[in-house]
Amino acid sequence: MSAIVEPLSADARRVLRWDSDGLMPAIVQDQRSGRVLMLAWMNAQALDESLHSERAVFWSRSRRCLWRKGESSGCHQSLRELRVDCDGDALLLSVDVHHGVACHTGRVSCFFQRCDGGNWAVVDPVLLDPDQLYPDSTAEVSSDDR
Repeated sequence: MSAIVEPLSADARRVLRWDSDGLMPAIVQDQRSGRVLMLAWMNAQALDESLHSERAVFWSRSRRCLWRKGESSGCHQSLRELRVDCDGDALLLSVDVHHGVACHTGRVSCFFQRCDGGNWAVVDPVLLDPDQLYPDSTAEVSSDDR
């Protein structure tokens, strides 16, 4: 595998199909376990910064700015591999998760609720108290801002 930090070539950029807002869904997966951790959005700037820094950077749709994963919680994600789907309209980031949680609720994954008997059942425990992850948070923050 070649270095991730290399910028995308012009040919590689032509494969990418951004939506009308210049965004693309980015699925984040734990490199070790293969578990899906979260879904976020990237624009070209977030993608470029992720490749350059080797850390996951997304676009916050609620704040309309770059969201550097782990900037406030310390739970950053080190980018290990980047893939694009067959249509060029979704990205898959394989990451190492620092502090073991990806969700702002303090769980390993944002996908901690399973459909069970027609209802959502919480199936994953909280590993880190969100108040410890975000000690300076005094206002309600959108989940895509953490």
